[in-house]
Amino acid sequence: MKKIAYIEVDTHAEIARNFLELMKGSSEFAVDYYFSEKILKQIGKHQTNIFVTESSMLLNQLKNENYDLIIIGTVHRYFNVLGIIAREYNTAIIVHNLKFTGISSFHLFRNILKKDFAYRLKLMLKESLLSASKVYQKGKNLLVLDENLSSKKLIFLPVFFNEFIENMPSAVFTVVIPGAVSQRRRDYVSVLKKITHFRNNFKIVFLGKATGKELKWLTTFEKNKPENISIEYFTEKVPQHIFDEWMQRSNVLWCPVQKKTEFFSNPEIYGKTKMSGNLGDAIKYGKMAIFPKDYDLTRYPFLVNENEEVEKQLLDLSKMEFNFQETFSRKKIAADLHTVLNSLV
Repeated sequence: MKKIAYIEVDTHAEIARNFLELMKGSSEFAVDYYFSEKILKQIGKHQTNIFVTESSMLLNQLKNENYDLIIIGTVHRYFNVLGIIAREYNTAIIVHNLKFTGISSFHLFRNILKKDFAYRLKLMLKESLLSASKVYQKGKNLLVLDENLSSKKLIFLPVFFNEFIENMPSAVFTVVIPGAVSQRRRDYVSVLKKITHFRNNFKIVFLGKATGKELKWLTTFEKNKPENISIEYFTEKVPQHIFDEWMQRSNVLWCPVQKKTEFFSNPEIYGKTKMSGNLGDAIKYGKMAIFPKDYDLTRYPFLVNENEEVEKQLLDLSKMEFNFQETFSRKKIAADLHTVLNSLV
């Protein structure tokens, strides 16, 4: 049986959780998981093959285990330690921001001055920030989680599966916009303008924490909204069970993802150099969804690009059917994942 280590000490707990679920009971691979306390709290699982770690512990934890493959879930910090792991082991790195993998030391140094100066300076002085791109270069394979981003150099790693099969339809047509309410990530200004002109009865759920100017927009809209529109929003982090419930109750998802974003003050483009987590949401909850007109949806027939008649699109999309279990069942995705892992060992 081949041995794998999966490391996540930074941010992507949901992806680590999916990997753990898909590899459970594997007859081909024995997987050890190295999670930080922060990640472990979000996953909420305690198993004998899950080890609590931090950057200062990782090298000692790995050195006597003879792993056939090490998967690094996120390389957004701890570049000094992760660079050694990438150099010393057969390492595959999940890439979340493609342009960041090739950023130069000069641009990294320059970007330290743009925002979060104290934090970024710490990354440079204590965690070898300026060597970030070298970590990716040392890794034997680079992985992406959106098949549309795959290429000869970027291997598609299937980790999203249809977890929620049963829906809980609402009496009122319900559109859910999942994710933190941030104009930087999604175009909420455009959404509020468009729903003002909707003629049918809709419940629009902004399923994420709203603060600052975005919260002011929502409260102002609530006071002046048309009678046929009701909205739901949250001022605190949405508990997982509430998130799950609203996603199941939704008729469709609306994902007004911004085209341009940035990571570490470096430009990234959703659908081109960075995937949206809303893709995983649609698969997990088995929901049809609307994405912006320029977002590449080539491989995803359950997603459509937004057009000028978005109200009609939302209504029409709810009548369309897609067999998520046929394409994204846990069993099928687990088999696909095993195939990829065997190619990496």
